[in-house]
Amino acid sequence: MKPHKLLLLALGCSWAMGATAQWQWVDKDGRKVFSDRPPPQDIPDKSILKQPQRALPRTAMAAPASPASAPASEAAAPASGKDKQLEENKAKADAAEAAKRKAEEDRVAKTRADNCARAKRAKEQLAPGQLVSNVNAKGERGFMDDATRAAELRRAEATIASDCK
Repeated sequence: MKPHKLLLLALGCSWAMGATAQWQWVDKDGRKVFSDRPPPQDIPDKSILKQPQRALPRTAMAAPASPASAPASEAAAPASGKDKQLEENKAKADAAEAAKRKAEEDRVAKTRADNCARAKRAKEQLAPGQLVSNVNAKGERGFMDDATRAAELRRAEATIASDCK
């Protein structure tokens, strides 16, 4: 490419950077909002997640509101720096995640207990000196030889070691 075309391409790309959304905030419903304009005045500063680096404060961009025009609910509420609705939503999400994690742990524990019980029964059945029969794919009954029985016994002991804690 020619140098002047590269320069035009770079200029075009840098010009487009200014058109991207530069403001990000959480609205009163808890949704993230992206915009190239500042949020409305009813959005508290603590809910603004991102703003342009060279932006003026929102109060300088909009007409300053007099203290008398502030809503009574904002004047009566103490400025704790935290949004109660967001905290409640986060607490509910954390509780749901904890319940889901607990259910998964219970399921895994139950599966391990079942595997442990099966492995212990298999170990008892594979005890040396006993004939162990099995059924093949054709439905015919046969007996395990010593090498197969030893391999199955090692497998059962490994399962007991991993699942019976």
